[in-house]
Amino acid sequence: MFIDEAEIYIRSGKGGDGFMHFHREKYVARGGPDGGDGGHGGDLILKVEKRMNTLASFRHKTKYIAEDGQKGGVNNRTGRSGQNLIVLVPAGTIVTDAKTGMLLGDLIEQGQELIVAKGGRGGKGNPHFVSSTNQAPTTAEKGAPAEEKYLKLELKLVADIGIVGVPNAGKSSFLAAVTNAKPKIADYPFTTIEPNLGVAELDLDHSLVLSDIPGLVEGAHLGIGLGDAFLRHIQRTKVILHLLNGESDDPIADFDQINQEMALFDPNLATKPQLVVFNKMDLPEAEKRWVEVRKTLIDRGFEPMAISAATRQDVNPVLWKLYEILQNVPESETVESLPLYVPQEDPREFSISRDEDGDWVVRGVSIERAAKMTFWEHSGSVRRFQILLRTLGIEDALRKAGIEEGDTVMIGDHFELEWVE
Repeated sequence: MFIDEAEIYIRSGKGGDGFMHFHREKYVARGGPDGGDGGHGGDLILKVEKRMNTLASFRHKTKYIAEDGQKGGVNNRTGRSGQNLIVLVPAGTIVTDAKTGMLLGDLIEQGQELIVAKGGRGGKGNPHFVSSTNQAPTTAEKGAPAEEKYLKLELKLVADIGIVGVPNAGKSSFLAAVTNAKPKIADYPFTTIEPNLGVAELDLDHSLVLSDIPGLVEGAHLGIGLGDAFLRHIQRTKVILHLLNGESDDPIADFDQINQEMALFDPNLATKPQLVVFNKMDLPEAEKRWVEVRKTLIDRGFEPMAISAATRQDVNPVLWKLYEILQNVPESETVESLPLYVPQEDPREFSISRDEDGDWVVRGVSIERAAKMTFWEHSGSVRRFQILLRTLGIEDALRKAGIEEGDTVMIGDHFELEWVE
């Protein structure tokens, strides 16, 4: 089955906690701090695997979590870093944040990788907090929290040749005739409701990747009929094979309709090289109609060809013509990569509000992250967090907002503190 959309939950690995420890050894009276750092959490990485051509594997598994880093140990031993988790996706996968709709990346080349969730760094052990005034720090740092998000994956087929035409033009029959693809074929509209991909071997050294695009109807660019969900699959094809139905009452009208729908969906489709092929020459009425259709297309500047996909008549010359056209497509125009957008958010920014109980709520990337990395049971770690509140200007902001002795302050949704001057 061809699946062209999926939504998954991903989470990187949490950083391992730093360790608070003091060296203990016989005959060494006052050993110094020797708590090791935590290991880094594993990254969550999407990687292109061209042997995949659908998102079907994401129907059954929708949650992907990288390995956490391990905590530090005694004698300055650093915890083991978590392994990266690599999730394979087919070429042509567009990745967006499911909640914000932000584009994260466009994966098109074999082996291309995209880090979608960075593993948390390991927390620092207590040797990092030694100072001239504090030679025995009782402070360590928890590992940085993991990144988690929901991703929307959308697949745009990456094929050399995109086969278009009205329903029953013979697209699936042509694909089956020239490749090992086994598309569903029958004599009724919209037999193909999902794109099929196949590889045509012209000889030992030459091949083409073809995809039949489900039949379009008037208004498809507006979502009518099978909708524009399939039109996007044509965007990445390098050459368009336009099949005409030899049984149609007006093949030229069909030809104009399909071209109009493609142009309305994406004007760039009108500029793609297009080979027009008249199908069903095994039928007497089609053979008669071909003479007039051929003349009309030639007058319009096309070099049409005629075949019978059912009997495989003259399909090889069509493949070689497609290969010839493909060689003349500029490399820069074969596949367009979408840009990677990075959120422009200042992590030091914060907001202060009051909830329905009257408690103060502080939100912000840096302060919430710091709260998660604080050992609240260690007095030194708590003092360090208080300094951060002052450094970021949160203390002053709370005073200006009217906070009073004994008020409750929430850092994000999980950490409850009491205000004491």
